[in-house]
Amino acid sequence: MQDGWTDIARRIRARIAALPPESLSPAAMLAAYEESDFEKMEEIRCRADAIVRDPDTAGKLKAWYRQLCKRPCFHDEYLQAFNNPNTHLVDTDGKGVARITAAGVIVAGREYELDCIIYGSGFEVGTPYARRAGFEVTGRDGRTLSEHWADGMRTLHGIHVHGFPNLLFVQPAQGANLISNVPHNIVDSARTITAVVRHATDGGFGTVEPSAAAETAWVELLLTGPRSMIGGPDCTPGYYNNEGQDPGQFLGYGYPYGPSAYFTYIDKWRASGTFDGLEFR
Repeated sequence: MQDGWTDIARRIRARIAALPPESLSPAAMLAAYEESDFEKMEEIRCRADAIVRDPDTAGKLKAWYRQLCKRPCFHDEYLQAFNNPNTHLVDTDGKGVARITAAGVIVAGREYELDCIIYGSGFEVGTPYARRAGFEVTGRDGRTLSEHWADGMRTLHGIHVHGFPNLLFVQPAQGANLISNVPHNIVDSARTITAVVRHATDGGFGTVEPSAAAETAWVELLLTGPRSMIGGPDCTPGYYNNEGQDPGQFLGYGYPYGPSAYFTYIDKWRASGTFDGLEFR
């Protein structure tokens, strides 16, 4: 997955570098991204034609969406397997299996008899966290986190939430956001939390949380930036775009100047010792 993202990033940088300085508008940069993405996906689609001998099967194996609509996957023998006489592609037209019967599965009104079904279900993401975790987080005055985030996620730096003292999150959203090196996000969040907890302990404070104004200002700052290139309403349904449903107002936003700028910002914020936006009591 990392190699696929690195390749398309390299292509985008090359196209942007070729643009005259006066053309470096958001629209021009987005056009460079779209062109680079299409070029990369054409390479992937051409592999199906080059490897799979049956043209109809090869055509149905082509991914007609942007690269970052889905996780880039690979296997040295996946496409080759469709040349085997015992391998058959059943095209569901993106609708999946309609029904499972005692004998097999039904697709587009036809039953396919099977001896074994292997579920490639992946993992669950994007669904209500309280249901997956098995518990709800309750803050001040009995307000739950689900209620606080009913209209979208609201935090300061993706770590602190107003009305939920001493609740500290380790996750990428509303900070550097989703970057390929997820552990870097986690380690940096841990550095921030460590600095905040040390300050609270050294000062004899019992609680820490962001002010309502700081949380609102941070969310408003995030909204000035572009949405994530990953997913989008024009992608086929998947967890990147909330299965094609409205992902909510704040999902997919990170620091508007990019991950590197966020890490520089948050490092200065930690080192200042003032912890602007947080209230220690």
